Amino acid sequence: MDLLPKPGQVVSAANNLAHRVVYGGLADLRPMPRTLIDDGVLREVYHYRPIGPARSAGDPVLLVTPLAAPSMCYDLRRGCSLVEHLLQQHRPTYLVEYGEVSFANRSIGVEHWVDEVVPAAVRAVHEHAGRRPVHLVGWSLGGIFAALTAADAADLPIASLTILGSPVDVRQVPLVAPLRPLLNLSSGGGLVTQLYRALGGIPKPLVTRAFQLTSVQKVVTKPLAVATNLDDADFLAQVEAVDRFTASMTAYPGRTFGQLYHRFLKGNQLATGSFVLDDRTIDLAAIDVPVLVLAGSNDTIAPAPAVRAIRDHLTGAPEVRFELVPGGHLGMLTGRDARRTTWPLLDDWITQWSGDEPTEPSADPIGTNPRRRYSSAASRSL
Repeated sequence: MDLLPKPGQVVSAANNLAHRVVYGGLADLRPMPRTLIDDGVLREVYHYRPIGPARSAGDPVLLVTPLAAPSMCYDLRRGCSLVEHLLQQHRPTYLVEYGEVSFANRSIGVEHWVDEVVPAAVRAVHEHAGRRPVHLVGWSLGGIFAALTAADAADLPIASLTILGSPVDVRQVPLVAPLRPLLNLSSGGGLVTQLYRALGGIPKPLVTRAFQLTSVQKVVTKPLAVATNLDDADFLAQVEAVDRFTASMTAYPGRTFGQLYHRFLKGNQLATGSFVLDDRTIDLAAIDVPVLVLAGSNDTIAPAPAVRAIRDHLTGAPEVRFELVPGGHLGMLTGRDARRTTWPLLDDWITQWSGDEPTEPSADPIGTNPRRRYSSAASRSL
């Protein structure tokens, strides 16, 4: 709104306030309809139902949810949902999420997601979509899980890998820098270690508070931002959706958090291009599919240098592309600007490495497209 609001702005602001009072909000928070196709321990794989009469066509997309963050990161609200966008492109769309993490899951480590959850999800999607290769898309820690899986399991039918806002070199994260002296002083019996072991992980309230602290400036300036945008229904709807997302955080399992804390945060292992898991070392250089890397220009959790660092280690990928897009950590994925930046980039990338046109459903039976451009040995073997 202008400093001296125009009559039209005043009317819009009044309508927005009235809508909020009468209906409780402006955002359309209905999730896109989906069907469960596979499940297991902390693993639920969903297929989103196609939109309209046209059937989905082309190679499928599997969205990999990060730990602690709810899967609504991909389906934030109608009109600002990556899932909705992919369905509008008639792209077969799937998601793997993990459900509620409890104290009983405290002994589960990173290997559960890299060895079991993501590979099982890829195979389930591959079969459900007519044995087509799968485009793996992961945001934040979901991107790291997807990358480690692609590096560790060359036999998976992965067509391409997209990593969004996944910090690889945590030395490049300003939020971590003030904590590094403390991290270096902490030993196996340190305060953080004792805390997550006693709690069996990091509980939901602590995860929520930590996420809020990463954007404390936005929290402080939020009332002013809302007041100056009272006439902008889309802005207000986005604020409501982000508030719901933040309030829906889940917990970290104890062992998983311990591995991430000691090896990823404190040890900065991924910055070397490898990650020690159980009795083996996973090398990012083993990824042999095309990789798209996206970073948010205002991301404080995963700044561009921290995300860009993965490029130097993807020596086995046939193509690596890095793009800087507008937004913070969540905004670069599902902010209002993502609709004209991140999503079109993702569309072009998936189409490039599919050899199909998702907006024009093929007349060929699923899995028999002779024009397919394969991007890995796993795909060529199909």
